[in-house]
Amino acid sequence: MAFAAFRNSVSSPLRLGRSMMSVSQQQCRQASFSSYLVSPKELSEALKKNPPTKISTSPRVVPVCAAWFMPNDPEGRKGIDIFRKHRIPQARFFDLDAIKDPESPYPHMLPTAENFADAMGELGIRRDDEVVVYDTEELGIFSAPRVGWTLRVFGHPKVHVLNNYRLWVREGFPTETGEPQQVERTTYPLPTYDSKLVIPYLELKEIAKEHRKEGAKEVEILDARSYGRWAGTDPEPRPGLSSGHIPGSKSLPFQELLDPETKTYRSGAELRKIFEEHEVDASKSIISSCGTGVTASIIETALGEAEYGDPSLRRVYDGSWTEWAQRVKPSDGLIKKVT
Repeated sequence: MAFAAFRNSVSSPLRLGRSMMSVSQQQCRQASFSSYLVSPKELSEALKKNPPTKISTSPRVVPVCAAWFMPNDPEGRKGIDIFRKHRIPQARFFDLDAIKDPESPYPHMLPTAENFADAMGELGIRRDDEVVVYDTEELGIFSAPRVGWTLRVFGHPKVHVLNNYRLWVREGFPTETGEPQQVERTTYPLPTYDSKLVIPYLELKEIAKEHRKEGAKEVEILDARSYGRWAGTDPEPRPGLSSGHIPGSKSLPFQELLDPETKTYRSGAELRKIFEEHEVDASKSIISSCGTGVTASIIETALGEAEYGDPSLRRVYDGSWTEWAQRVKPSDGLIKKVT
């Protein structure tokens, strides 16, 4: 099952003291979803079985809205406006433009452990809550995988992605509108940053410099941006930023991984076929990249769903193209274009 190894490594309750749990707590533990991707029906049933109350201290299922739009969105839409317009009842809003490294010049770099814990506390989320992240009806799968990956980086034990909110609305599951109710702040423990899930700029730069040289590290770099941006024939959405690609990277626009109509993830078998058609070597380390690290996580999630490659060898380039194009020097020859 996709992400099974990860879930088992971080979410299994300690045997010691299990017998001391209340029956209701054990039932909540047993209600865990069976896979990383969750269907609208599965989420609806879980929320009915585990309705939140102010007095309960049992682990809860908490929907988290990760609505986000590109800075050049033609309609000028903002995630928080869509969240207010309609959302899953009692959902919390995870603001990708705010929950990030405040010291970084790049748009969506991972927050510090302290900032992450503070944000989770502000959202009223406890460490033992089961979080289901979802996107917008308008875009389908887009930014939720990034927030899900962020929670994984900081070791939140139970994380899932809804597949997807567009289906949630179409299938008639409940929504609410207007300003959300205030949630009670929690004290979220300071987490540990899992560096194994992230590849930093300097390491990737060395890999790119050694590309095609004898003895170079065997890696696959998958770029989720459009082919035109990867090829260097179309402009980047951020003014002044050169388009092009990292040496040795392959173009894999994230839209190929989604159903063209519902914008849900394709099946595991279909995803595996796509990776094979792109000649992605599953025996190599696989790095996912994009514009700012958001849609790279769509590829990372798809790799997990397809059970493609060794999970311990899959990483996301957090800064992605925005960091790369600003940090490499012209003399480095590390921005490639298709000519």
